[in-house]
Amino acid sequence: MKVTIPIFRLKRDARRLARDKGVALHVALDLVAREAGFAHWSLLAADHAHQRPAVRVLQQMQAGDLVLLGARPGQGKTLLGLELCGAALATGRAAAFFSLEWTQAEVAHRFAEVGVDVAQARGLRVDTSDAICADHIIAALEDAPRGSVAVVDYLQIPDQDRRLPPLAAQVAALADFARRSGVVVVLIAQIDRDFADNGGPPDWEDVRLPNPVDLDLFARAVFLDDGAVRVVGRA
Repeated sequence: MKVTIPIFRLKRDARRLARDKGVALHVALDLVAREAGFAHWSLLAADHAHQRPAVRVLQQMQAGDLVLLGARPGQGKTLLGLELCGAALATGRAAAFFSLEWTQAEVAHRFAEVGVDVAQARGLRVDTSDAICADHIIAALEDAPRGSVAVVDYLQIPDQDRRLPPLAAQVAALADFARRSGVVVVLIAQIDRDFADNGGPPDWEDVRLPNPVDLDLFARAVFLDDGAVRVVGRA
């Protein structure tokens, strides 16, 4: 049996069920899994992992790419970012996940949901420092092997600290670093909530940018919407 409903929706249903019934989340997850035809959530998650597009998406990225990963909240963009790291590790490549949103424990928990044990994973770096910015990321990855994958959650947050260089300068620095190092740098980004007014799925013009950024610095983008994943070039 295959999971036909996006897993982020199933998790949202489980959280709602846990709240309404007053049960633990893991109990609610198992209930949702059984409704989908699986004995336990772990079995559903394993089936879903085989269907996820992370491997296909990663295959479309080239060493040295700066990549934008964009979606509205709740569409699974951070989940896909974690899975990209997992897919890289599965092929023997190094991976790094930088988050200004989650704690170290939260990141470890989220990685476990996609089948990656942070404590055991070789070649994985997790960084939740409050100092995350372009310079911090570049310094952390200076010795990363060519072809490594680094995911940053997320693009707009460094723009909120006025002590840092403008976001445009930080993105340019990351693009330059990616080119010279061969590291694939993926920046998770928010999409404007009114993108649907354009009559289609999100695209480059829908990326939320409180301050200007040269999107031509990105080699490609991955856009998520309602379970669909689309990879587009910048040409």
